[in-house]
Amino acid sequence: MTAAVTLAALGNGPAFSAYPSGDQSFSASTWTKVNFATEEFDTNSNFTSSRFTPTTAGYYQINTSIFISFSGSPPAITQTAIYKNGSGYRAGYMAHTTSGPYGAAEVADIIYLNGSTDYVEVYVISGSATAFVDAAVSSVPTAFFSGAMVRGA
Repeated sequence: MTAAVTLAALGNGPAFSAYPSGDQSFSASTWTKVNFATEEFDTNSNFTSSRFTPTTAGYYQINTSIFISFSGSPPAITQTAIYKNGSGYRAGYMAHTTSGPYGAAEVADIIYLNGSTDYVEVYVISGSATAFVDAAVSSVPTAFFSGAMVRGA
């Protein structure tokens, strides 16, 4: 009976999904926090100001994908990172070619969050060109940040 209760509790753990409400510019060579102003859902009210701070300790699947566009020549590399407690934790990058001024960098991982002070955010950086987070193509969000509890502490 204990296992059934534990599984039922996990099925109701915190989860969120958000995306930007519009494009966001960022400068070259500077890590910039991505603004996710539109919430699709936030089951436990733990997502605010583009930051997820769960109040339940456990392991969380955290995902992000950021579509980047450039006006002019793209840099060689653009990175997207999940930050934990204000520091880089996991990063993904895209290597650009001259075939187009755009691309996407995705990051996903299972991250332990203590349920009191730990939080996660998303940042981007461009190697050598001013760029912007392209929020949507044909009204479909092309940048997102989501997460869900997958196991208790």
